[in-house]
Amino acid sequence: MQPRTQLAAMLVLLCAAGATCAGGRESSGSSPTSPSPTPPAAAQISAGWTLVFSDEFDTPGALEPAKWGYETGYIRNQEAQYYTSRPENVRAEGGMLVIEARKEAYQSFGYTSASINTLGKYEFLYGRVEVRAKLPTGNGTWPAIWMLGTNRRQVGWPACGEIDIMENVGFDPLRISAAVHTSAYNHTIGTQKSAKITVASPWEDFHVYAMEWYPDRIDVFVDGQKYFTFANEGTGAAIWPFDKQQYLLINLAIGGSWGGQKGIDDGRFPHRYYVDYVRIYQQK
Repeated sequence: MQPRTQLAAMLVLLCAAGATCAGGRESSGSSPTSPSPTPPAAAQISAGWTLVFSDEFDTPGALEPAKWGYETGYIRNQEAQYYTSRPENVRAEGGMLVIEARKEAYQSFGYTSASINTLGKYEFLYGRVEVRAKLPTGNGTWPAIWMLGTNRRQVGWPACGEIDIMENVGFDPLRISAAVHTSAYNHTIGTQKSAKITVASPWEDFHVYAMEWYPDRIDVFVDGQKYFTFANEGTGAAIWPFDKQQYLLINLAIGGSWGGQKGIDDGRFPHRYYVDYVRIYQQK
């Protein structure tokens, strides 16, 4: 075994040469270590796809208004947060999207956070959605990447169709969930179609959460591993409303009907949800 002084010197040299020198477990509210280089698009998907929408979040500050809109206020699911578009809650920083949930008194709520979407900005029918993200954790957190039909205001939910690409609740931190909700299959009547996969430390590392949407099926992946498929049964809109355009949402909820089932750990705020990139592809 080498003397401790020689070992320490070697570590210093390795760090100076650019090796990663990580400390202990990162808390939910701390800044992330620099993500590994963004994978090139061609390395992430099979041939035959064309990039049609992307955001790499390279310009610090407010998000690009041509790409993103915001939900504001209280929206759904008995959640505890008030959604805002303030920079305290949502911004581009360090080459990433940061959605920050804060414990603070605001508009008669005890927490704030953000939910962004492409409604009216970019809406599409079929394709691949790919989001590289690092999740917050701790009781009460509920980050998601999901989609809704653009006809939601006309036909309502769940008739518009919902595709959940990624959901995670902080009290079950290793479990990543995917689901679809339609008139025939949804959680309010206990018939939703869903699947779960275990992911190592999603609060410590970036993972690629992806979905491929075809006329005959929807496939969901984590880091290239497919773990959920929902097939078009060919029996109409009650089961397959996914023949109409949808839009993308990315949000961090606090508490609520699922995320709040084991309470909210107030000692872990602020929570930060980091997104390295968002990319949407369509087949050539």
